[in-house]
Amino acid sequence: MLTQIWTVLLYQPILNALILLYQLLFSNLGLAIIALTALIRLILIPLTNPQLKSAQKMQELAPELDKLKKKYKDDKQKLMQAQMELYKTHGINPTSGCLPQILQFVILISLYQAFNLVVRSGAEVVDKINQSLYPFVQLPAGSALNLKFLYLNLSQPDLIHIPNFVAIPGLFVILATVFQFLSSKLMMPVVKEEAKEAKGTKTETDDMAVAMQKQMLYLFPLMTLVFGYTMPSGVILYWFIFSLFAFIQQVIINNQNKKGKVLSCEQRSN
Repeated sequence: MLTQIWTVLLYQPILNALILLYQLLFSNLGLAIIALTALIRLILIPLTNPQLKSAQKMQELAPELDKLKKKYKDDKQKLMQAQMELYKTHGINPTSGCLPQILQFVILISLYQAFNLVVRSGAEVVDKINQSLYPFVQLPAGSALNLKFLYLNLSQPDLIHIPNFVAIPGLFVILATVFQFLSSKLMMPVVKEEAKEAKGTKTETDDMAVAMQKQMLYLFPLMTLVFGYTMPSGVILYWFIFSLFAFIQQVIINNQNKKGKVLSCEQRSN
């Protein structure tokens, strides 16, 4: 039952949208992947913007939260109450980002499934795709998808093979890795501040928390780089566009937040 709901409401519409865009964009699968990823990111903006703003506010409150943890380290109930009061004062709902995050993750899996199927080569793949396509979107029987995009074969990993040397990551693997890192970096603007706090308190838990944050900052980009050696480049292309839009969205939110702080300071000075 759950599998059928997943297929009908998520996987099938996304797959149909991808193939429809492929047909409209001159049988260019690379452009179709870029267009669909960008379209879904734009549709999700009303859900992701509040979540990102809330996450940024919580990160900025990290030093104050650390002070509360030290103050109420022996009373968890008072600590929880103090944290909720702090969130309330700054207009933050810690649970507000749960549903958008789950929705993004679900769509992410559906996109990956669709892209991973479409970038496989062969006529039998088209026959399998047609089973999930609406009648007006179906591809001609026995045809094959055009898997060429720029220098890429979208069914193969994006690697540059150097004679007498190991293969190195291609352009889109590097771009996906870089923007994954930049996006993560923007999401953690207070890591340096927390590192200072940890040095000041000299406690093992503080050092561990800062170390974990730093590890997460580098872990996901590293995973992107490693997976780039085995994943079809069509999936890497999608991940690059997804990370690029996440980076742009975070930059816009950060700039809006800085402008808001400047205006607030000007109003107070006046």
